[in-house]
Amino acid sequence: MIDDILDLAERHEEWRGKQCLNLIPSENVMSPAVRGLLSSDFGNRYTARDRFYMGTRFTDEIEQFGEKIAREVFKAETADLRPLSGHIADLIVIANFTKKGDTIMCVSPEDGGYPGLWKDGLAELFDLRTVPFPFSKIDMNIKVHEAKEIISHVKPKMVIFGASLITFPHPVKELAEIARENGACVGFDGSHIMGLIAGEEFQAPLSEGACALFGSTHKTFFGPQGGIVLADKEHGELIKEKIYPAFVDNAHWNRIAALTLALAEMKKFGKAYAKQVIRNSQVLAKALQDCGFPVICQHLGFTKSHQVILDFGGDKHARAVAEKLQKANIVSDCVIRIGTCEVTRRGMKEREMQKIAELIKRTVFDEENPENIKKDVAELCAEFREIEFCFKK
Repeated sequence: MIDDILDLAERHEEWRGKQCLNLIPSENVMSPAVRGLLSSDFGNRYTARDRFYMGTRFTDEIEQFGEKIAREVFKAETADLRPLSGHIADLIVIANFTKKGDTIMCVSPEDGGYPGLWKDGLAELFDLRTVPFPFSKIDMNIKVHEAKEIISHVKPKMVIFGASLITFPHPVKELAEIARENGACVGFDGSHIMGLIAGEEFQAPLSEGACALFGSTHKTFFGPQGGIVLADKEHGELIKEKIYPAFVDNAHWNRIAALTLALAEMKKFGKAYAKQVIRNSQVLAKALQDCGFPVICQHLGFTKSHQVILDFGGDKHARAVAEKLQKANIVSDCVIRIGTCEVTRRGMKEREMQKIAELIKRTVFDEENPENIKKDVAELCAEFREIEFCFKK
């Protein structure tokens, strides 16, 4: 049995880590040092706010250090690294600032919003009414004028920006004031673009009027899988008081140690990384369009994030494309969103984006033998094994 388990893990490492071109926008790759901390002794230990456990001094220092760097990176008054995922971060914020029967306003899943916030997700769990932002699929963004009218009429308890399909900054600055005037707490689920926010290349939700920024730490942000909450003092201190024991007990201190080092990497290298991610997305989008792919938002320059979105006219067609790509070891999701965060972290730049577009064209349109394309994918990946934008030992 042990040999089977270890063999599966080894085969996964060889395939996904070395032979596949990973274009999933919700995934990234950690530096060796960050990854190493996940298997450190912190993973065997507890600590607690009431000092119930002895032997925690270094664990506590790591967490305090991580929160300090997070506040600096995100220009936040408070930071908390304990949420175990972006979804749990969402849950914590919603639970603290809404009550049964309240209304929340966010991007609907039909428009690319996160399903976990919507009717079958946290809204149902907390018995909340959901109201969608008016949304333009042509511009892939919230309609500001219509949103102001709805906020004034509905008076939601929470207004949550952010989405799973996000190519352009959301109009937080334009809508935060009217939301607050109508009694709303303004939040931003930055799960997908947390690394671009940290790199100061997308938008700055907290300075634009959001009281809290929350989400995942493993998408454009290149840390371990987990969550984070950044907030102003008023809302952040309330959240910190309530997290334990209601939402998180053991926060997985190996994860927090790894996240702390990833935050330090982001502080040092984040701006250059975020710039390159966006440049790569824009070059890849143009190259894909030149190859005949239906890339959305050409009139806006395609994208200002890590995502390039292709519109194949329905889930069935998109899934067929994703399955074709997987046969050639080109890994995407089934929307199709093409993400540049991991390939950027591996050191790929504009020239490689042109190559990636050609590989996708050969797979999808030319219907070349995927075995031939696999060889070219493996050769490209072999050139970019070392992780960039991190501290070198």
